[in-house]
Amino acid sequence: MRISTRWTSVLLGVGVVAAISGCGAVQQAGDTAGSAADTVTGAVAAAEVCSDALALVANPPDLSAPQAALDQAHTTATELTDLAATTSDTDIGRAITDLAATLQTATLDTLTSAPAAWLQTRADQAAALTTACAP
Repeated sequence: MRISTRWTSVLLGVGVVAAISGCGAVQQAGDTAGSAADTVTGAVAAAEVCSDALALVANPPDLSAPQAALDQAHTTATELTDLAATTSDTDIGRAITDLAATLQTATLDTLTSAPAAWLQTRADQAAALTTACAP
């Protein structure tokens, strides 16, 4: 009877160890799946931020009405700054922030005396944003 009790104890011990090991594998698989889901969620969020930012600067301002163009540039700069705060991707955030700064620092003088240079800077920064947003 003692041998049978010992074997039962050994088999129960092996079963407990196997069950604990199995739980660890299940936990690890769950962690891996959670990490993959976080990565996908982050990529979707970054794509949404990029899409929104690029939509804001898709059309150049109408410089035939400089005050309206300036007001629109400043409004867009504020929207971009708010948008940059929502992304955890530093490259995308920096590209949006740089573009917002160019729009925010625009003046009537800039838009009337040197519009080509300002538009080129804006275009270059929009291109940098497009590059930062590329997968």
